[in-house]
Amino acid sequence: MTIETAKRQFPSRIETIAGATAAVIKEAESFGFSGEALDGIDMAVREAVTNAVLHGNKQDATKTVNVIVERNSDSFVVAVQDEGEGFNPSDVPDPTDEQNLLKASGRGMLFMRAFMDEVEWTKHPAGGTIVRMTKRK
Repeated sequence: MTIETAKRQFPSRIETIAGATAAVIKEAESFGFSGEALDGIDMAVREAVTNAVLHGNKQDATKTVNVIVERNSDSFVVAVQDEGEGFNPSDVPDPTDEQNLLKASGRGMLFMRAFMDEVEWTKHPAGGTIVRMTKRK
């Protein structure tokens, strides 16, 4: 099984979210995704990069967001890494709880899980969080 990897680094600024997402979508299209699957990947990646910029790096333009795409014969994996302090995903309030339904934010992790086949968060040894999302063909 051959793994192809593409790595890109983006400044931690709101303006780079669209470009980071577009770079991943280009890779996903060349892997053969289209339609609803491609739309789901777009939403999941957009949420992951947004979280990295806003919550992980706190919009600190001196920090970066790393986006890594790995492709093999049957899966497409996107890893988004920030340089923040890290967090525990189980500490994030459930957006489907009644008291959270009308909040303006807090659904990013839910979207990532809904649109990708696997999602995991890990703390990077050097600091920051890595969200790794897998979509199978």
